[in-house]
Amino acid sequence: MKALITGASSGIGKDIAVILSDMGYDVIIVARNRKKLEKVAKGLSGNVEIIDTDISSTFNCMKLYNKVKKEDIEIVINNAGFGLFGKFDETKIDKEMDMIDTNIKGAHTLTKLFLKDFKDRNRGYILNVSSSAAFLSGPLMSTYYATKVYVLHLTEAINEELRRENSNVYIGVLCPGPVDTNFNKIAGVEFNLKSMTSSSVAKYAIDKMFKRKMLIIPGIKIKLGVFITRLLPRKLMSKISYGIQKKKIK
Repeated sequence: MKALITGASSGIGKDIAVILSDMGYDVIIVARNRKKLEKVAKGLSGNVEIIDTDISSTFNCMKLYNKVKKEDIEIVINNAGFGLFGKFDETKIDKEMDMIDTNIKGAHTLTKLFLKDFKDRNRGYILNVSSSAAFLSGPLMSTYYATKVYVLHLTEAINEELRRENSNVYIGVLCPGPVDTNFNKIAGVEFNLKSMTSSSVAKYAIDKMFKRKMLIIPGIKIKLGVFITRLLPRKLMSKISYGIQKKKIK
C-alpha cells in the first residue's frame, strides 16, 4: 500500500505522512525543499520515497505522475498550497500567479491524472486540502480564498460524478480553519482565533477520509461558522470577513 502526499515538508502534509506511515503505508512525500523532506523522512516508519519538485508547474505534475504511476498508489493527498495577505491591487501578481498555479493547477492536474487510474481499478482515495476560507469571499486575502473555493467545488462535483457511477473510488475535501503551521509566516498574517494543531487536523482528516466523508471540517467552532455563512447574506459575510482579515495584520 502506498500513499502520495504533496506539501509534505511541514504542517498538515507532514503529519498526514506520519499517520499513514504509522498505519503501514509506504509514503511518497513531495515538496519543493528536499532538505526539509529528508528531515521528515527520518521521522517516518516503513519505506519512504522523496520527490522534490514544484507542482505549480503542470509539466512537473505530469513528470511526477509518470514517475510513480506504475506503483500501487492507493491514496493521494493534494495538500500543497500557500496564501498571501494584502489588498488585491497591492499584492504582487507573480506571487499570486504562483499561488494559483500551486493551489489550483497542481491539485487539479494530479487529481485528474490519478483519478483515471483509480477509476480503472475501482478503488483509491483522493483527499484535496481546501480551507474554511472556501465558504467566504476573503477580502485582503482574495486570491487565496478564491483558490480554495475552486478546490472545494471541483471536489464536490467529482464526488457527485463518482456517486452516480457507483464507483468505489473516494474523493473528499478537507476544509480546516486556522491551523498552527508555517502557512501564517508565508502568508504574512497572525490568526486572531485559536489555531488547531496540524497533527490534530491530520488525524481527524484521515479518520474521516477512511469513513468516506466528503466534506471534512475539523472543529466545532469552524463547523458552526461554516453553517452561519450559509444563512447570512453574502454582502454581509464579506463585511464580516474583512473585519476578521484585518485583525490578522501583524
